[in-house]
Amino acid sequence: MTALALLLPGQGSQAVGMGRDLAAAFPEAGEIYERAEEVLGIPLRELSFEGPAEELTRTENAQPAILCHSYAAWSLLPEAVKDSVVVAAGHSLGEFTAYTCAGSLSFEDALHLVRERGELMARARNGTMAAVLGLEDEKVREVCSAVDGIVVAANFNAPGQVVISGEEAAVAEASGRAGEAGARRVVPLDVSGAFHSPLMEVAREGLAEALERTEFEDPSFPVVANAEARPVTTGREARELLVEQLTSPVRWVGSVEAMREKGPERWIEVGPGRVLTGLLRRIDRSLVGEAVGSAAEVRAMRERDDG
Repeated sequence: MTALALLLPGQGSQAVGMGRDLAAAFPEAGEIYERAEEVLGIPLRELSFEGPAEELTRTENAQPAILCHSYAAWSLLPEAVKDSVVVAAGHSLGEFTAYTCAGSLSFEDALHLVRERGELMARARNGTMAAVLGLEDEKVREVCSAVDGIVVAANFNAPGQVVISGEEAAVAEASGRAGEAGARRVVPLDVSGAFHSPLMEVAREGLAEALERTEFEDPSFPVVANAEARPVTTGREARELLVEQLTSPVRWVGSVEAMREKGPERWIEVGPGRVLTGLLRRIDRSLVGEAVGSAAEVRAMRERDDG
């Protein structure tokens, strides 16, 4: 089996109906959803399978829903595929899923953490985000630094695709300045807060406390941390960098480059949607990702890779 890189999606990949076909087709996936509901005490299946969309999109619901879908799909993969993973990374929330797949976090602990993380982030509702398309990273940083207010480059998703985050007025001003600086387009994002910005500082202490009381094992394969774009191999570092991630930019381009250094020949995105598969091609046209989140996609992988 060729060396494999594992990608785990974050918020924005959720959609009503996610995971429904997995739970219907595979009893193991249905049991994972049942466990999640017992752990969290919320109707996660109904939210994921039926919506409504506005409830699923709430950050405290979206985070455990995405983690649950990704983990259910991961659990269904052939053992030969799992054993061939040489490195993993998750986008924001997906970093928690990556540590769960790597055995650093138990599924139950991961659910508690991301639910609490979502609740903490939801309380910091005094900001917003926007995607700046077609402008170089350094130019986006310059635009943000010229604004009188809190706005930062929060996600370096791909060349020419940077998300800015901060106070609403500051993001609006930075968006205008980005357009004047040559951005092809600036797209306001439908989010409930200024994620990965200094405005998340109010949630930092609570997340640090939640992580400190959670047991972390060393991951069975390296997980590239968003905050520093480097592989993490110990539970201690995982805990520390998950705190840093909350207020630091997601260095996704750098994370993919760090993953590439591990020599994977195959890249799979496990969970809802194919956002990271698309970003992979934008970062490096030679890299081809495979999305595995639906029942049909899991069956196809099992037929091709099982034994």
